[in-house]
Amino acid sequence: MNRFILLSVPFILVLQTSMAQSTQHQRDLTSNFQDALELFHKDQFASSKEAFEKLDIDVAGDGRSVDVAYYIGLNSLRGDFPEGPTALEAFILDYPGHPLSHDAAWELGNYFLAKKDYRKAISNFNLLQNVPLMEDRHPEYLFKTGYSYFQLKNYSQSKYYFERAKRYRGPFLASAYYYSGFSSFKENEFDLAVADLKEAGKSSEYSLKVPYILSAIYYQQDKLDSLIRYAAPLVDKSGLENKAQIHLLLAEAYYSDRNFSQAAFHYQSFLGEKRGQLSRDQKYKAGVANYETAQYEASSNFFKDVALVNDDLGQVSSYFLGHAYIQQKNLPFAANSFSSAYKMDFKPGIKEEALFNYAKVNLEMGKFQEAVSGLDNYLEQYPRGEKVNEAESLLSDALINTSNYLRAISHIQGMQQKSDRIKSAYQKVAFYQAMTYLRDNNYNGTLDLLNKSMRYPMDKGLLYQAQYWKGEVNAIHNKPDAAIQAYERLLAMSPPGNDPSLIKAHYGLGYAYFNEGQYEEAETQFKIYTDKLRNSNEKQQYDDALLRLGDVYYVQKKFDAASATFRRAVNENNQFSDYAYFRGGVVANFQNDNTAAIRQLDQVINNYPNSLYWEDAVFQKAQIHMEDLNYSQGRAVFSRLISSKPNSPFIPFALEGRAVANYSLKEYDKAIEDYKQILNRFPNASNGETALVGLQESLSLQGRSEEFSTYLSEYRSTNPSSSNLQNVEFEAAKSLVFNQSYAQAIKALEGFMRNYPQASQVPEAKFYLGDANLKMQHEDKALALFYELENTTDVNLKNRVFQKIATIEFERGNFSKSIPYFQFTADNARSIAEEYEAYFGLMISHYETEKYQRAIENADKILELGNITPDAEPNAWLIKGKSLQEINDSSGAAEAFQVLVDNYKTIQGAEGLYELARMKTEAGQYTASNELIFERSQPFSQYDYWYGKQFVQLAKNYLAMDEKFQAKATLESIIENSTDAEVKGEAEKLLATINESGE
Repeated sequence: MNRFILLSVPFILVLQTSMAQSTQHQRDLTSNFQDALELFHKDQFASSKEAFEKLDIDVAGDGRSVDVAYYIGLNSLRGDFPEGPTALEAFILDYPGHPLSHDAAWELGNYFLAKKDYRKAISNFNLLQNVPLMEDRHPEYLFKTGYSYFQLKNYSQSKYYFERAKRYRGPFLASAYYYSGFSSFKENEFDLAVADLKEAGKSSEYSLKVPYILSAIYYQQDKLDSLIRYAAPLVDKSGLENKAQIHLLLAEAYYSDRNFSQAAFHYQSFLGEKRGQLSRDQKYKAGVANYETAQYEASSNFFKDVALVNDDLGQVSSYFLGHAYIQQKNLPFAANSFSSAYKMDFKPGIKEEALFNYAKVNLEMGKFQEAVSGLDNYLEQYPRGEKVNEAESLLSDALINTSNYLRAISHIQGMQQKSDRIKSAYQKVAFYQAMTYLRDNNYNGTLDLLNKSMRYPMDKGLLYQAQYWKGEVNAIHNKPDAAIQAYERLLAMSPPGNDPSLIKAHYGLGYAYFNEGQYEEAETQFKIYTDKLRNSNEKQQYDDALLRLGDVYYVQKKFDAASATFRRAVNENNQFSDYAYFRGGVVANFQNDNTAAIRQLDQVINNYPNSLYWEDAVFQKAQIHMEDLNYSQGRAVFSRLISSKPNSPFIPFALEGRAVANYSLKEYDKAIEDYKQILNRFPNASNGETALVGLQESLSLQGRSEEFSTYLSEYRSTNPSSSNLQNVEFEAAKSLVFNQSYAQAIKALEGFMRNYPQASQVPEAKFYLGDANLKMQHEDKALALFYELENTTDVNLKNRVFQKIATIEFERGNFSKSIPYFQFTADNARSIAEEYEAYFGLMISHYETEKYQRAIENADKILELGNITPDAEPNAWLIKGKSLQEINDSSGAAEAFQVLVDNYKTIQGAEGLYELARMKTEAGQYTASNELIFERSQPFSQYDYWYGKQFVQLAKNYLAMDEKFQAKATLESIIENSTDAEVKGEAEKLLATINESGE
C-alpha cells in the first residue's frame, strides 16, 4: 500500500499539472473560437476563416471540430472564395445527418438561388425535405424551392411548393400567391391564376404588379368585359407597373367592343407612355378608332404607316387614309391615298370605291387630266358599278377642263350618245386643242380642230372665236383670200357689236385687205376697229390699227385724214409714236408744209435715237432741205446719217444726196469724192448709174475728164446690161435657191463663180451658195463661205451674212463666237422681227456663257418688243428668271417665274413652275412648294418632262416632311403614268431608297 502511495504521488503531481494546463487550454480555445465567430458575425469572412483554420489545428479530436469545419466552409462561401461552394458540399458529405449539414444545405441553396443556378439551388433545398425546420424557415424553404422551379419553367413543381407555402402566414405568403398565380397563368389554368393573383394583389408588395398580369389573363381568356371592369379603374393608379401595356390591352378590348372613343384614348395613352410601339395590326385599329371618333389627323398618322405595305391591310388603310385626308381638307394627300388603294387587288369593293374617289378628288382639285383618266378607267372597269351615272356626269365636267385635249376629243368622239353637256365639252376641248396647235405652228391641225369645235355650236361666244381664228390662221399661213372669207363669215353671223371676236375680226380684215391692196375696204375695217376701242380700257391692237388707218389714208392720198390720224396717235401717247411722227412728217411734205414736216421728223431724230425709223427720218429731212434748195442744211443732215449709221442701206443714197448738195454748192471735189465712194464701195447699188453721170459732170467741171474712163470701164464690168449672158446665168442660179432646188443651185452657182470670177455678183452668189449648202446640211462648207464674206462692203449683204454666221455658230453651241455677229445684226436691224432674232440669240448666248447680266438685258429688250412669236415672251421670262437665280437675286427670279406661271401655259411656264417650287423647297418651305405644285401644275400636264419633274419635287418634299407614304404613292404614280424616261428613272431611283429603308 505504501508502495502504491509512493508511486502515486509523482503521478498525482503530474496529473494535477496536466489538468491545470488542460483547463487553461480549454479556456483559450473557447476564447479563440468566440473571437473567430465574432469576426464571422461582423461579416469579416476572410479573417474569420483564417481564425477558424488556426483553431482547427488546435481542436483536432475536440468536439467542436465539426463546428470549426462548418464555419471554415461557410466563411469561404460568404467571402466568395472560389472553394466556398465546394467546401460546404464537402462538409455535407463528411457529416451527413449532422444539424450543421442541414444549415450548410440551406446556405448552399440560398447561394445558388442568388447566383441563378436554380438546379443546384433545388438540389440543396431538397436535402431539407424531411428535416424538421424552424417554423419561420419552413415557408421560406417552400417558397424558394418553388421559385427555383418557376425560373426553370417547371410550373407544375413550382405550384406544388407554392401551394404548401400558402399555408403559412408571413412574409412569403403574398409572393407564394403571386408566383402560384403566375405559374397557373403559364399553364393556361386561368381561373386558378386569377384566384391566386387576386389574393396577391391584396398586398402592398404586389398591388401594382398584379393588374397587368390579370389584365393579360382576361384578354387571353377573351373576357374583355372583365378586363375593362377590372383594369379601367386601376390604369391611372400611381406607380402601376406595365401601365403602357395595360393601356394597350384596354385599347384592344374597347376596340373589340366597338367603343372607339375609349379605344382611341388608350391607344394614344399607350404611345404616350413611350414604352413600346404598336404592331402594324394595332396601328390599323388605332387608325380606325380615331377615324370613327372624328380624330382625323391622329387617324391619318396611324393609317399612313400601315399603308406603306402592299397587302389587304395596306389597301384598306390607304382607303381610310384617303377619307381621313378629305376630312382634313388635304385633297392632294387624299388623292394619293385613293390612288394607292385602287392599285391593289386584295379587296375588290375597296378597289372600286377608291378609284371613283380618286377621280372625284382630282376633279375637285382641278387636276382634270387625272380626273378624266380615273373616271374613264372607272367606266371601263365597272360598267355596272353603282357610281356609273355620277361618274359619267363628272366626266363631262372633267373633259371640259382637262389640258389633255386630244384624249378628251378621242373619248367624246367614241361615245355613241352625246348629251348636250358632252357636246358642249367637245366644242370647248376641240377649240382648246386648236389653240394648242396654233401655238405649235400646226396650221392644218388648227383649222381641222376649229371646224370640229364648230360642229356643236352650243356656246355662241366660242363659235365666234373659232370662226375668228380660222381667219387668223389663214392670214398667218399667207392665204389672204381664205382669211378674208373667214372674217367675212364671222361678220355674217351677226354677233353682238361688242363681241371680242367680232372686234378682233375687224382688225384682221383690215390687214387682209391692206395686204391685198384693197385700201378702201381696209380703211373701213380699221376705222370700225379703232372707233370701237377708242374709249375702251382693253386696247388690244388699237395703237397699231390706228397707224395702219393713217397709212391707208396716206396711200389713198387722203392727206388731211392721214395727218389727223397720225396727230391723234401722238396725242393719245401711242406706243408707236415714233412712227406716227415720221409718217406725219412724210404727209406734211406731200402737203407742201415742209416746216411742219421737218418739225415732226425732228421729233423722231431727237427723241427716239433707237427707233427703227430714225434713219428714214434723217434721210427724209435731208431730202426736204434739198427740195427747199437748202443745200448746206441738206448736206449736213446727209453727213450726220453717213457718220452715225455707216452700215445703213441708205448710205449709197445719202452719198448721192450729199454729192448733189456739194455740186450745187460748187464744191466739186467733195462731190467727186462722194460719187467715187458710191462706185467704189457699192458697185451694185441701184443709183450707180446716177453716180456715174454725176461723177462725169463734176470731173468735167474740174477739168479732170480723163479720170472718168477708168470708172466707166469698171462700172461696165461690174454692171452688165440685163441682156448680158452673165446676168442671166446669175439670176437663173439664184432662182434655183428660191425654188428650193438646192443641189442644182449649188452646181449652178459654183459654175457661175468659176465662169465669172470678177463679176460684181460673186459676193452675192457666194452668199446664196452658202445658203444652199446650209439647206443641204453641209454646214462646214456654208460657214466657210459666209466667213469669206465677213468683210464685204455691201451693207445689206453683210447684215444677212452676219445673221447666218450667228445662227450657225449658235446652233453648234459656239455661243461665244455667235455673240458679236448677233450684236451686229441687232445694231443694224431694219425690222422688229430682225431685232427679236438678234436679241434672242444674244440672250441665250450670254446665258450659256455665264454672262447673266447681259442675258437679263437682252431678255428685257425682247419683252419690250412684245410677243413677236408665241414663245418670245415666255422664253425671255424664263431666261431672265434663271439668270437672276445665277446672280443670287432670288426675289427677282421668283417674280420672273411667277409671271411665267401666271401668264403662259407653255413649256416655259412648266419649267418656271418647277423652278419656283424648287426655290421654295430650298428655302425649307415644303408646304408652300407642295401647294404651288398642286394648285398650278394642271395646265402644264401636257409637258410630260416638267410635269413629272414637278411631282418628283413633290415627293422630295414629302420625304423632307417625313410623309413617306405620300412620297411613295406619288413616285409610284409618276412611274406608272409618265412617258419621259428620265423622269421615270429619277422616280424609280428615289422610290428604291424608300423601299431600302425598310418602310
